[in-house]
Amino acid sequence: MSVETKIPEKVLYEVWKTQKFKNDLKTADGEEISVIDSGSLNEDTGGPDFKGARIRIGNLTYVGDIEIDRHYSDWKSHGHNIDNKYNSVILHLTLFNYNNHVYVYSRNGRKVPSVCLSQYVEKPFLEKIAAKEKESKKELGGKLKCVELNGNISPEVKMQFLSQLGAERFKKKCKKVFDRLKEIQFLNELGIKEPVVAYDLTEQFHDRKFKYTDFASQDVWLQLFYELIFEALGYSKNKLQMMSLAQAANLNFVKRIENDGILVEKYEAALLYVSGLAQSIDSVTDCDSKEYITKLQSHWNSIQSFYDGNTMDETQWHFFKLRPQNFPTIRIAGGARILREILYGGLIKNITKKITEIYNLTVLINALRTLFVIRSDGFWRHHYVFDQQAHNDLKYFVGASRADEIVVNVLLPYFSVYFEVFGQQKQAKKVHKIYSLYQQRTENQIIQDVAGALNLDNSTKSTIISQGMIDLFRNYCSKDKCLECEIGKRVFD
Repeated sequence: MSVETKIPEKVLYEVWKTQKFKNDLKTADGEEISVIDSGSLNEDTGGPDFKGARIRIGNLTYVGDIEIDRHYSDWKSHGHNIDNKYNSVILHLTLFNYNNHVYVYSRNGRKVPSVCLSQYVEKPFLEKIAAKEKESKKELGGKLKCVELNGNISPEVKMQFLSQLGAERFKKKCKKVFDRLKEIQFLNELGIKEPVVAYDLTEQFHDRKFKYTDFASQDVWLQLFYELIFEALGYSKNKLQMMSLAQAANLNFVKRIENDGILVEKYEAALLYVSGLAQSIDSVTDCDSKEYITKLQSHWNSIQSFYDGNTMDETQWHFFKLRPQNFPTIRIAGGARILREILYGGLIKNITKKITEIYNLTVLINALRTLFVIRSDGFWRHHYVFDQQAHNDLKYFVGASRADEIVVNVLLPYFSVYFEVFGQQKQAKKVHKIYSLYQQRTENQIIQDVAGALNLDNSTKSTIISQGMIDLFRNYCSKDKCLECEIGKRVFD
């Protein structure tokens, strides 16, 4: 196994903290970098890795943040270039920089020096730290600290606490949906197009008391649903990229594409070209790929004139270590078909009707899940990427497991907000009931580890419990907040 696959980002944090470099750091221009203060590790979930660092480059001293990535391209693929939280970064460090780029750009357009650590750190040192990290994980077994101690806590106590956490997690999802709804409406009023134009939400936005009449526009709700669906399709590696794609190729653009018998092909063309994933016909040898790309080019030529946004870059997308069915090309193909249903299949109206009229919740849950299982067809049924035919045909662009994720993480929070905004309390309560009863397939490693540590392996299919397990791990276990946890209080008191 290569050193590239062995070294996690946490190891690079340790390198920066210890400052054990085999020679002095320098910029690509040859200016020496002196580290006065390496800063403090950012324990929050967002923002640069180290805060409040002080470094001297040449004769100038800089005070700000440090961002560390494994690959140079991660700066864009992680969205740092469009995130205001990274405007204060003064140095970008990477382990790999294959094209020898010397700068990254912050959202406010400032050039930030990028330094490749591989030429400053001995490989054995990296491997030693990586081995310690691996051993530490092995000792914990990927489980909770109370794994050997919580056996005396009744399953009822554990389940009650997890159910409470699952309910709180759902509220957080609803808040995220509502916050984005307000933002879309506000930006529409200002005439700002995303994600091309950088903006900061003003006090006018934060102080504003929104009324339900502010959300009367159907397009605001459609755009919100479109973004949330695409974010969910992005799996864990391409969530930000898929949402950015939905914001770039927004409804104002896709609604101008003529609705005819080849609408899905046109959507695929639009999404693949805007995403930067479309290939030139000269770059492929596969006959099917050449034929498909010819169609894409023809469609794009017919619609490109009314697209006024920027296009993304192929390097922003992640394929590495993903199952082929989770490749962004396949997710975009599925997204194109869901987009057609959003705009012309009455998808939101159909979901509203089902929630309102189907009283048997088991039947209702199956009906909602089925809406997002997308069978494969066309070029992407036989290919995962351009110029390479798949060994086996793909059956689904979106399978049952991913459909479950969409229902739980998008559809239920979205319609909870929708019904609340328009005062339909009965339907809002019904959505919450669906969430509490939902049973889903899951391959989430966190859920499996927590369930095993709590001896609750038979409870992982319950959505509210499994969501509670994720919340438990992320907000208590991983942050050593054992004494704030209802289970931990009983174990360690």
